[in-house]
Parts: sequence; structure tokens; C-alpha cells
Amino acid sequence: MSHPTHRTVHDSLGALQIPANAYYGAQTARAIANFPISGLRLPNSFIRAQAIIKWAAAKAHKDLGVLPQDKADAICAAAEEVIEGRHSEWFQVDVYQAGAGTSQNMNVNEVIASRACELLGGSRGDTGLVHPNDDVNKSQSTNDTIHIAMNIAGMEMLAHELDPALAALQQALEAKREEFSGVVKAGRTHLQDAVPLFLGDEFGAYAENIRRHRIWLEQCASNLLAIGMGGNAVGTGINTPAGFAARATEYIAQYTELAFYRPVNPFTFNQNPDEVVLVSGVLRNTAQALARLANDLRLLASGPRTGFAEIILPAVQPGSSIMPGKVNPVLPEMLNMVAFQVIGCDTTVAQAGLAGQLELNVMMPVMAANFLHSIHILSSGVRTFTERCIGGIKADAARCLWYAENTLSLATAMNVELGYEEAANVVKYALANNLSLREAGHAVGVDAELLTEALDVKRLAQVVDDLVPKPQAPLVPTAPIPPASDATKRHTGAPFEAAD
Repeated sequence: MSHPTHRTVHDSLGALQIPANAYYGAQTARAIANFPISGLRLPNSFIRAQAIIKWAAAKAHKDLGVLPQDKADAICAAAEEVIEGRHSEWFQVDVYQAGAGTSQNMNVNEVIASRACELLGGSRGDTGLVHPNDDVNKSQSTNDTIHIAMNIAGMEMLAHELDPALAALQQALEAKREEFSGVVKAGRTHLQDAVPLFLGDEFGAYAENIRRHRIWLEQCASNLLAIGMGGNAVGTGINTPAGFAARATEYIAQYTELAFYRPVNPFTFNQNPDEVVLVSGVLRNTAQALARLANDLRLLASGPRTGFAEIILPAVQPGSSIMPGKVNPVLPEMLNMVAFQVIGCDTTVAQAGLAGQLELNVMMPVMAANFLHSIHILSSGVRTFTERCIGGIKADAARCLWYAENTLSLATAMNVELGYEEAANVVKYALANNLSLREAGHAVGVDAELLTEALDVKRLAQVVDDLVPKPQAPLVPTAPIPPASDATKRHTGAPFEAAD
């Protein structure tokens, strides 16, 4: 006897056929048919966050006695399976879907309801046993839960993916600061020769900038912790029992071990996902700082014969299909591409953020997709860049020293003894006759002892102690992201996954 390949499901618009083994139901099936746009889905991290919301809601309803214990337990168990990454093949709604994410919310409601039916001994999709709207979505709306899921997913990824990746990069750059502390080199401003400094100080500046961006990111990320659970359709909490919002919010904080709390004004939360716009902008700034670092490394490693060639990047793959022996700065190039994509994602988030009208912003699905994609590619890009590039950087100390001793900006050190005009004449003579400053100084009669002292490049590269504060601690955020736990490390997933 053959098994049926399809089954009939119903919604308010009527009946339709879906695959017999599908965990989703009618509303998801309509969305799949209506939006065959990109083949891209919202990431596992977002679906995980949605399931955490459904789990917390069922727990709160059980506590309040408004959902039977067996049904609440089944919903919680089914939600936990989704949190753990199971049933992911049944989340098939395209990123570009119905406004606000109604289809996405119903996709999760239907899958959890179907699995809960099975756990109670019923058949998949038996809405009479567990209903996706009346039971799984009880006391919720798309309008509050999609926004909440965006905040939860973003906060988890920031805490357990991006910040650790940036911390490792900062540490690796600080290690290079120590390693290169005695390597003197020419400074450059306007891409022209400037006074000398130590290569270690250059890398120390990179490390400090990453530290600053970590602090800024963590400060603004704390705004994601306000979640409007129980606000429902417009913020009034219609159809929610007394005490639900507080209990559900506490359960979300408990599960994630992140300090989520109710917003000051639920109407503001429903109207404005502006905290996501804020954090996205800081992600863009972080990406720009990373691109600047990548650009510097590409420039410092340019050559090996006709460029700066002051540092040597690890050779991780051949650089040309036609030029034998060529090795390219592929890891910095990758990081540049990641940065450009993050900047583009932020543009989308910003434009979607201003598209809110009255009680709701309906552009949240595309906001979530781009926001979480930025965090994901920054995390993996930085981690790969640190592991495969930064740790293996070497300095060409001899070449750095040659540049330092031959830069004409060493004339700055002769200002005090000779004055600006006479020092400039030495520079002009050196340029006209292709001489070093030391040689030009001798030629025009500058005192030899003065030249020796003035052109001591290592002395000139020393930091003037009273102009520079003590090094900062590695990280002292004012609003720290809590440490990772086993619960929050699980199945955050990769954004923008292609549908099967």
C-alpha cells in the first residue's frame, strides 16, 4: 500500500495541498508559493531566537494556568528541538516576504505546532490538538515577536561570535606590537615621507583601535536587551493574560543568560526597531576600521621588489594564474570585501529603518537578514584574518631601517639646531643630488656631531613619555556583554542560507 505524497491543509482562505511529510502548514505553503524571490532564508540564528520566544511563551502560559500542562510541555519540547537546529529543512520562507514577517512567524508557529502534535501522540499538522495560532502564537503577534527575535539573535551573535573574534584580533595585534617594538621605520603622512617611528607602535595603534571599536559596539549593543514581549499587535498587550509579559521576558533571559528586560514604552518598541539601526551603524564603523587595517597591511606588504615591502604576509596560496611565484595579500583583500558588504547591509538596514509608519515598521525581515548577515560575515572574516594572516606577519627590519635613515623628513630633527629654513635647504640639496640627509648635511657644511645626534633614527622614534598616557586595559566596557554559556553557544547558524 503506497503512502500519500500530499495532504490537505486549511486556513482562512481555503484548502490547499502540501507535502505529506511537511511540518509547516497552510500559511507557510502560501508564502512559499507567493515569494519565490531569492532562494535565501533568514538564518538559523533568527529561527533559534523565534523558537526561544515560543518556548518562553509556553512556559509563561503554563505558569499562569492559561495553557494545559501537557500542551505547554509539548510546545516547549518542540521549540527546544528547533532551538537545537532540528527541522531546519522546514523553514522555507524567502527573506523577501510579506511585510513585518507574518509568513516567517507562521512558519515557526506551524512547525512547532506540528511537532508538538506528534509528541502528544497525534498526527503531524493536527490543528485540533495543537493550533499554531491559538496555542503556539498565544499572547503574541508577528509585530512584537519578529522584532524581539531580531534583537535576541543579534545579541547572541554579538556576544558569542563577533566580540570574541575582535578580541582575538586585538590580542594578535598586541603581540605584534611587542614583536616589532625594536623595528624602526619611516613614518608616512599624505603617502609622503614623515618622521620615523617603530613598527611596533604602528601595530599598537591598530590594536588600540580594535579595542575602541569593541567598546563602542558593546555599549550600543546593550540597547538590544530591551524586548517588547507581550506588546502584541500595537503595544497594548491585547489578548495577553496579566503577568505574561514579565514571566516570558524572564524566561528568555534565563534561557539565553543575557539580561533581556521589558522596554520603557511598548508602543515605541513596536513602532521603531531603531536599536537595530543603531547597532548596524556601529557594525559599519567597525567594518570601516577593519578595512583601513587591511588596506595598510596591503600597502606595507606591497612588492616584493617595487613596493614598500616592510612586512611579509603569510603566503597562503599562489597569487596568479599567469605570473609564476606571485603571492597576493588575499586575506586583507577578503577582509576588504567583507567590509564593503557590511557597509551595503547597513545601507539596507538604515533605509528599512526609516520606512516605519504609525504603529509598525513592516520592513523587519530584510532588516533582520542584513543585520545578522553583517554580524556573521564580520565574525568569520575577522576570525579567519586573525588566524591565517596576523599571526604569521614578519617584518623586514633591514628594509624598514633603510627607509627610516633615508627619509628626508629626518630634517625635522635638525629644526632646533639649524632652523626650518636651513634644514629645508639641506633637504633641497639632498633631493637635487640624490643624497641622504647625512650626506647632504656634510656637503653643505653642517656640523658632523650635530648630524649624528639629529639623525639617530631610533632615538627619534622613541615616544615622548609625558605626551602619551599609559596603555589602556585590554577592554573595560561600560555595558559588558555577558560571557558565553553552553545554552547560548548552540546553533546560532549562518545567515542568508540558500533554500534547498
